Amino acid sequence: MSELTEIRSGTVLPGRREDIELHTVDGHTLVGELALPESEEPVATLVTLHPLPTAGGFMDSHIYRKAAWRLPALAKLAVLRFNTRGTHSPRGTSEGTFDGGVAERFDVAAAMDFVSDRGLPHPWLVGWSFGTELALKYGRDFPVEGVILLSPPLHRATDAEVAAWREDPRKLIALIPEHDDYLRPEEARLRFAAVPQLELIPVEGGRHLWVGETQTRRVLNEIVRQVNPAAYPLPETVER
Repeated sequence: MSELTEIRSGTVLPGRREDIELHTVDGHTLVGELALPESEEPVATLVTLHPLPTAGGFMDSHIYRKAAWRLPALAKLAVLRFNTRGTHSPRGTSEGTFDGGVAERFDVAAAMDFVSDRGLPHPWLVGWSFGTELALKYGRDFPVEGVILLSPPLHRATDAEVAAWREDPRKLIALIPEHDDYLRPEEARLRFAAVPQLELIPVEGGRHLWVGETQTRRVLNEIVRQVNPAAYPLPETVER
C-alpha cells in the first residue's frame, strides 16, 4: 500500500534526465542536463540561467537542482540546466572563460538553439542573480514566453537594457527577497519603474540565495504559477 511522503530537500521524483551538450557559435561546448516528465510530453520548458560562477553559482545551484528533481513530475515541465562558459559542477566543466556577462550571450543563444532543435515547447527563461542579468540583457532576442527573475541584483544590466522591456509584450516577473543582499523590494520598484507591466513579487523573509525548504517551495510555486498554473500550488507530499 502506498503512503504519503513529504517532499524534502533531497527528494528526487521520477523523470527522464539526460546529460546534454550545448555548442556556441564561438566554438565552445557547454555541459548541461535536460530533465523531462517520465512518461508524457512537457507542457512548457524552463531554460535556467545560474548565479555568478565566480561566487559559486553553477547549474546545480539548489533552486535549479530541485526544479529538475521535482517539476517534471509535479508540473509536467522540462527543465534545462547548463554551466555557462568556464563554469564547473559535478556534471563537468564548460569550455571557455567567464566573461562577466558579455560573451555569455552566446551561451544563452546555444541553450535556445537546443530548445528549438529538440522541439521543446513554450520556453521560459528563469534567471537567478547573475542569470537575471543575462535574461534581461539578451532575453528579448529569443522566442520565449516570458522571463522570471530570481533575486535580480541589477549590477550588469543597464537602465537602458531594463527599460527596453517596456515595449515587449511578454511576461516579466521578478521575485525580490525582503532581505536581499543587493536589491530589496523598495529599491527594486524604483529600478524597474521603466517597465510598468513587470510583476514584482516581494517575498517576505526571503534572502538572495533562497536558503531553506520554505523559500525553495515559494520560488518553485511562483515559477509554476506563471508557467503552468494548472499545476499550482505544488503538493508538499507524494505517494511512495
